[in-house]
Amino acid sequence: MRVLRLVYGDPRAAAELVARLTERQAAGLAPPPAEPADLAPETLRAHRHEIRALPDGTRLVLLLAAADQYPVATHAFLRAVAAARLDTRPLEAAEAAGIAHATAGGVGFRDAWTRIAAYETAAPADRRDAHRLLARVLHGAAETPRRSWHRGAGALGPSARLAAELTAAAARARAAGDPALSGALAERAAALCPDPGERSRLLAHAATDAWHRGDGDRSRALAARTDADALTGILALRTGHAGEAFDALLAGAVRAAGARPAPGDPPPGRDGSTAAPVASPVASYEPVTSYEPVAPHESGEAAGSAPAAPVTHLLARAAEAAVYTGDLRRCREAALVAGQSGIDPPGVLGGIAAAVDGRYEDARNLLEATAGRCGPGGDPTLLLHAGIAALMLGDHTRAATATVRAAAAARAGGVTAAVSQAMEFRAYADFWTGRPRAAEAAALDALRQAYATGQDNGACHLQAALAMFAALTGDEALCRERAAAARSYALAHSLGLPAALAQWALAFLDLGSGRFDAAAARLRALAASGPGHGHRAIRHLATPHYVEAAVRTGETRVARAAHADYDRWARAVGSADDLALSARCQALLTPGADAVEHYRTALRLHAEGTRAFERARTELLFGSALRRLRRRTEARDRLHSAMEAFESFDAPHCAESARAELRALGAPAAPTRGDRRPTVHLTAQQLLVARMAADGATNREIAARLALSPRTIDHHLRGVFTRLGIRSRIELVRLLADADGG
Repeated sequence: MRVLRLVYGDPRAAAELVARLTERQAAGLAPPPAEPADLAPETLRAHRHEIRALPDGTRLVLLLAAADQYPVATHAFLRAVAAARLDTRPLEAAEAAGIAHATAGGVGFRDAWTRIAAYETAAPADRRDAHRLLARVLHGAAETPRRSWHRGAGALGPSARLAAELTAAAARARAAGDPALSGALAERAAALCPDPGERSRLLAHAATDAWHRGDGDRSRALAARTDADALTGILALRTGHAGEAFDALLAGAVRAAGARPAPGDPPPGRDGSTAAPVASPVASYEPVTSYEPVAPHESGEAAGSAPAAPVTHLLARAAEAAVYTGDLRRCREAALVAGQSGIDPPGVLGGIAAAVDGRYEDARNLLEATAGRCGPGGDPTLLLHAGIAALMLGDHTRAATATVRAAAAARAGGVTAAVSQAMEFRAYADFWTGRPRAAEAAALDALRQAYATGQDNGACHLQAALAMFAALTGDEALCRERAAAARSYALAHSLGLPAALAQWALAFLDLGSGRFDAAAARLRALAASGPGHGHRAIRHLATPHYVEAAVRTGETRVARAAHADYDRWARAVGSADDLALSARCQALLTPGADAVEHYRTALRLHAEGTRAFERARTELLFGSALRRLRRRTEARDRLHSAMEAFESFDAPHCAESARAELRALGAPAAPTRGDRRPTVHLTAQQLLVARMAADGATNREIAARLALSPRTIDHHLRGVFTRLGIRSRIELVRLLADADGG
C-alpha cells in the first residue's frame, strides 16, 4: 500500500522501487528514497522520452502547467498564460499523444509521472522562468504563501532574504492548518538558507509538517538530514526500532533540559536499574503515542532555550518507547531525568513509573488527573492522553469519549497521523465493552490509515488487536494470520507490547475453544519472554485468563501468586471491572460451594462495570460450577444468559460452550439469533468480507482493504457460502439484500 503511494499508484514503478530498497528500507528501519529519480528511475526515464518527443511549444505549456500543480497547487496557470500571451494550441500535440488534455482550470496530465517528467525534462532556466511568471500573477492576500513558493522556486541560489520570506509564509500556512503547503515552503526555505543551523531547523519543521499530513516516509527522510536527534527518535517510535527510539528520545530530553545523571545513576538509554519491575496493568494498552513531533524552538521559542513543554513531550515519548519494548524499567530512567530537570513527569509517564515501582495508589492518582482532561475541544494530544489514562484505569466510557474527541480535534487541526491513533484507542474501548463489530471496523480503518501514513509500529499493534478480536469471535484462521503478522514485525523492531498481545490473543483463542493446556502453555511462555519479545503488563492483564486455564489443568500455585498482585492493583484503582475479574479468579481458586459467593460478588461488580464480554464469561463459569453443585435452576439461568450474551457478541464458540453445559444439565438451549436472520450465523469478519464481495469487490481487492492475504479471503468466502448454504456471489447479493430489508 505504501509502496504504491510512494510511486503515485503506478504498479510498474512499484516493482522497480521494491527491487531498489535496501535491507533496512525493506524492513522499515530506514526511510525509502524521497526523490522521483531515486524512486523509479527507469519509469521516469520512459516518461521523459515521451515528453522530449513533443514540439518545443507543447513542452513549454506542459512545463508551466506542471510548475503550477506540484508540489504546491497554485491554480494560476490560466492567468499566467494570459499574462504571457502564450499560445495554448500546441497542447493539441500532447492530447494527440495521450499525454495531457485541456481542462476548465488548465491542464490535466495522464498521470503523476507524466507531470513530473514534464517539469524535470525542462532546462533549469526554463523552470525558473515558469515559476517567476506564476509568482507575478498571484496577487491576493490569501495567495501570499503560494506567491512566496514560486519566488523561492525561481531563485538562482541561496538567499537569506527569500529564505526568511518563505519561513514566514510557512508559519502562516501552518497556523492556517495546511501542513502540505507549510512543509513545501519550509523545504524550499531550507534549500535557500545559507546558515547550516537554520537550515537544519527548517528541515525539522518540514519533517514535522510531513508527519502531520500523514506522510511518514517523507518525514523520516527529512529528519535524517537534520541534527535533531529527538525528532528522529519521535519518528522512530512510530516507524522504527523502539529501543533505538528510546535512546534518541531520552538523550534529546537530557540535552534539551540540561540534565545530567547523578553519580551512580544509569546513563540514558541503558537499563541500569537494580529493582525488578512490578507487572502493572497501567502499561498494558498501547503506550502514549499522541505527542506530535516538536520541531526545535517551536512556537517562537528562542534558540538555545530549554522550554519545559518540549522536554516533557520528549520524556513522555521516551516512556512510550520503553513501554513498546516491554522494558518498563526504562520508564524509571525517563522519570529520573524529569526529576533532575525540575520537571513533573507527564501524567501517563508518572503513572507508569509509579506502577513499575509498585506504588499503585500513586499511579492511580496520576492517571486519574490525566484522565480528567477529556472535555470537548482542545489539544488532541491531551485528549488522547486522557483516553489512554482512562483505559489504564478501566474507565472505558470516559476512554471512548476522550478518543472520539481526540480524533475530531486531530482532523480539525490537519494532524492526520494522530487520527488513526485516536481511532485505535476507541477500538479498545469498544472491544472491552462487548462491541466486537464496531471495534473491528474501527481497528481495520485505523490499520489502513496507519499503513498509508507510514506508522508501521502502530499498524503492528493494530494487527495484534485484530488478532484479539478474531479470538473473541472464534475466527481461528484469521486470529492466527493476524497474530503471526504482528509477531513477525514486532520481534524485528523490539516491540514487546504487540508481540505479547498477539501471544495473548492466541491463548485467548485456545481458552475459548476449550484447549486449556495450550492456553496455559502460551501464557507461561508470555511470562518468560523478556523485553522486545514479551511484556510483563500484558501478562498481568491476562491473569484472569491464566487463572482459568491453570485451574483447568491443575496448575494453581503460580496462578495464586499472579492473582494476588492483580488483586492488589484492582483494589488500589477501584475499577469495578478489575475487582469483578479478581473475584472471579478467587472463585476459580476456591473449591466446592465456597466459590459461589465469590461468583456472586463478581457478577455484582460486573453490573457496575462495562466489560460485558467478561461478564458473560463469568456467568458461563458460574453456571458450570452451579451445575457441578447440582443447583440446576440457577445454573440453567446463568448458562442461558451467558449463551445469549455470547451470541450478541458474535462469539459462536463461546456460545457453544454454554450450550454444551446446558446439554450436560439436561436443559434445552434457547434458539439462536441465527434462527431469525441467516447472516447472524457469520462472524463479524465473515460478514464484512461478504458485504464487500456482494458490492462487487474481487478477492484481491478485499484482501488489500483488510490487509490480509487473498488466500485468507478465499477461506472466509468459502466459510460464508457453507454457513449460508449458498453457492454463488449472486445468491450472496440476494441474501444480503433480503437480510438488510428484514
